[in-house]
Formats: sequence, C-alpha cells, structure tokens
Amino acid sequence: MATGTEPQPKSGTAPGGGVRDGTRAAIAAAHLRTDRWWLAPAATAAGLLAFVVYSTWRAFANADYYQAPYVSPFYSPCLADNCEPMRSGPNWEIFGSWWGLSPALLILIFPLGFRLTCYYYRKAYYRGFWASPPACAVAEPHKKYSGETRFPLVLQNVHRYFFYAAVPVAGILTYDTVLTFRDEHYEWGHMGLGTLVFLLNTVLIWAYTLSCHSCRHIVGGKLKHFSKHPVRYRMWQWVGKLNARHMLLAWASLVSVALADFYVYLIASGAFDDPRLF
Repeated sequence: MATGTEPQPKSGTAPGGGVRDGTRAAIAAAHLRTDRWWLAPAATAAGLLAFVVYSTWRAFANADYYQAPYVSPFYSPCLADNCEPMRSGPNWEIFGSWWGLSPALLILIFPLGFRLTCYYYRKAYYRGFWASPPACAVAEPHKKYSGETRFPLVLQNVHRYFFYAAVPVAGILTYDTVLTFRDEHYEWGHMGLGTLVFLLNTVLIWAYTLSCHSCRHIVGGKLKHFSKHPVRYRMWQWVGKLNARHMLLAWASLVSVALADFYVYLIASGAFDDPRLF
C-alpha cells in the first residue's frame, strides 16, 4: 500500500506505551490531531473535581442546611435522629441516635450513585481522570484495556437500579420545592428568591433523571411493535428528545443542585437574607 498504513507485525506494546502495538496503522505520530484536544477532558476533570470538593465539604459539615422554609437537597430526606427538625418536612428518623455522622451521608449515596454510574458521567471521568481514552483518535496511555468487564467497573451495571432510587429522590425534592411557597413562619402563599432557585433545580433534576438511558429503555425497550403500544411509543419519543441533551442536563443539574445547597447555606448561616417576591 502506498499510504504507509499497512499493519505491522505484532511485537508487543510500543515504546510509548498505550494501545499502540503491532496491529496499529504505521503512523509514527502518537496521533494526528492538531487542535487543543486536551482542553475538553481537562475542563471536565476540573468541573467534576470542584463539585466533589464542594459536596464533600457540605456533606460532612452537618450544619447550615435548613432555614425555614428551605432545606438543602444534600440533606433531604433527613433519615437520622440528629437532623434539624423541619416542620412538615421530610423527617424520616429511620436511623436512631446511634448515628453520629452527618445525615447527608445517608441519602447522598443514591443521587451520587446514580450519577457515578451514569453513561455520560462514566465517559466524562474516564476521559478526564483516567485518560481512557483522553479524547477521540488519541490513544490511551494504559498498556491494557479491559473495559467494564472486571471489578470494580463491572458494578457500573447497577445503574438501572440507582435510577429506581433516583426517581423517588426527585419526587422528594419536588415536595421540598412545594414547601418553599411558605414563609419563615410556615404560612402559605409566599414566595422568595429561594423558591425560584428550588424550582429551577427541581426541573433540571427531573429532566436529567428522565433523560437517562435506563429510563429510555424502561419506557420503550423490548417492544417489537411500536404500533401496538402507542402510549409507550409516545413516551419513548419524549424521553428520546431529552436523552439527546443528556450531557447538557447532566451538567446543568449538577450546577443547580450545588447552587440550591449553597443558597440554603447562605440563608442558614446568616450571610444573606432571602428576598421576598410576595
């Protein structure tokens, strides 16, 4: 072949490491990309790391997460006995007084598990943190590749079960948003700036949850004839439109849930007074 791309005899891993062994095309360069391909994975890693640092701080803080009528989405529902009492709020004291850590650690496992096993987030942190691969048409630096067939990555297959847990969590956050139409004295018919923050967060949380690939499969998967299931087919179309924006919704909802928590922190710590709209 005149192009010089014929495969070379297999001779083990190339000196540069990665997957560039003897079966790779005969190209001397590690890749032919001339753009700033590293910028996207670097920005992704920075964004995810910022959220991990912030959420870890807030989860272990065990303070400034409730100021009537607002409760942080990191602490709702509150499943421990050491929760701050929330009038008409999601106080489910399943864990008794023996639980001495932050109650956020009991509930965050479900939404975080849902995001950690999410198809988009898997792609994001595989590329951003593990360089597997760092970008399209750029070989990864690892000598071996086993995909998600071995422990612990084989556990990524539990994503569909985390979806079942994420739906009621989104429902509880919706209930919390309804409660924000009260004032600090629990009187109904009021609305503050925090209400808008919670409304935005709830819409984005539901949009991200319903745009999940597992949701799309549950709604319309295993159907051989869409014509015999018009309702499920229509739902599958709706979820498909959301699914096309899954990446955007993943980031938007990640920012919104952190913003809602931070807003409650400002109110509860006394750093900011919630403006009343009516």
